[in-house]
Amino acid sequence: MTYSNDSGADVEGQQPQLSLGTAAAKNLATTTKSAPQMQEITSRWLLKLLPWVQTKGGVFRVNRRLSYTVGDGRVTFTNTGAEVRVIPHELTELPLLRGFDNLDVLTALANQFVQREYAPDDVIVEIGQPADRVILIAHGKVNKIGVGKYDEQIVLDVLADGDHFGDETVVQSEDTWQYTLKAMTRTIVLSLPQQAFEQLLDQSEALRTHVEEFRASLEQPQNMHGEACIDLAAGHLAETELPGTFVDYDLAPREYELSIAQTVLRISTRVADLYNEPMNQTEQQLRLTVEALRERQEYELINNPDFGLLHNADLKQRIYSRGGTPTPDDLDELLATVWKEPSFFLAHPRTIAAFGRECNSLGIYPSSIDMNGAQVTAWRGVPIFPCNKIPITKARTSSILLLRTGMEKQGVIGLHQTGIPDEYQPSLSVRFMGISEKAIISYLVTAYYSAAVLVPDALGILEDVEIGR
Repeated sequence: MTYSNDSGADVEGQQPQLSLGTAAAKNLATTTKSAPQMQEITSRWLLKLLPWVQTKGGVFRVNRRLSYTVGDGRVTFTNTGAEVRVIPHELTELPLLRGFDNLDVLTALANQFVQREYAPDDVIVEIGQPADRVILIAHGKVNKIGVGKYDEQIVLDVLADGDHFGDETVVQSEDTWQYTLKAMTRTIVLSLPQQAFEQLLDQSEALRTHVEEFRASLEQPQNMHGEACIDLAAGHLAETELPGTFVDYDLAPREYELSIAQTVLRISTRVADLYNEPMNQTEQQLRLTVEALRERQEYELINNPDFGLLHNADLKQRIYSRGGTPTPDDLDELLATVWKEPSFFLAHPRTIAAFGRECNSLGIYPSSIDMNGAQVTAWRGVPIFPCNKIPITKARTSSILLLRTGMEKQGVIGLHQTGIPDEYQPSLSVRFMGISEKAIISYLVTAYYSAAVLVPDALGILEDVEIGR
């Protein structure tokens, strides 16, 4: 016996069909569709949490008080095989040589550095020994150890690649090291003997003049932050002559220009005219393009070498994990760098997971904070938000940022300009560019943005935390 299938054909061994099959019925059904989905879209917490400041004219100037301190920089090296050398111009990152541009003298200084390697737990310099050299850390991690009140050893700081010490000994009266430096890992350092520096000082009039100007700047009255002092009187008796003062300003304040992200969206007129039910094709194309543009905006706010937060944190606000992995102790240390009303941490999701593992191993359970219906992990009451724009290196290390935000708090702010022509979203415009001879509609999609750190202690970074262990 034979039977017919959905198409009317007989199929041996099958029961007869009693109703219309689903395959044929689908031809008359209306399909329910989702809007186009996109894996790249993230929560973009940084864009949501930054206070955005209107920036007229596309430029934001950060005025600060006059400061006499010369910021410590990090030195970059080059290597040929196992031989490591300092790049001559990178010596201007040392406070003593900041602004010195005589390349011949810098090259002569760079050639005087001597390479030396240390094993873990080796002492590089010891407290009380003669301070007779400038030392640059080319590779490795070093503990800076001092003496506590009761003569016990305490770790004052953790130094790593690019850090330096001893450069203050060539201009100050300290004759001995005031701390001990001990290698935590295999460490490569470059040393410049003070005698070699003094010989070059005698030979170069330009270097001698620069060093004298640096010494003079150290003698200027300044507060603990290096800002010019404001003379005050307190606790004095009646009819005491009061000091006169004024607040001096930085003569060359930094200016942040709005950056830009752009693309040209192209849509066929045939598609735009005919295929708009149930969803508007132009609207969906534009929605996904804007999402990608906002993702790039957050990436730039983190990684841009000019205004990105990873590159604009003051070097004194950068710390290292003492054990490698991100521990509660490390986050406490980071909180000590941004202790004036910290707003939030920002870390890669895998870094947050590594911190969670450390907490689990210690039997510590961080609290959570409700943020618009989402439960966010917090430490000491400060939320830790995920951000996949923070890079992870090939060595499986990353960074954790801590921000204080807002103009009134002298924190980190976002910069944009609203009210621009053809504005689609705040500081984002969609401008019609015309129709080509091939019937292609073009739209110019543009976003303007930047970020500014108003004072250095508004941003701290825990660098090179290991997330692979």
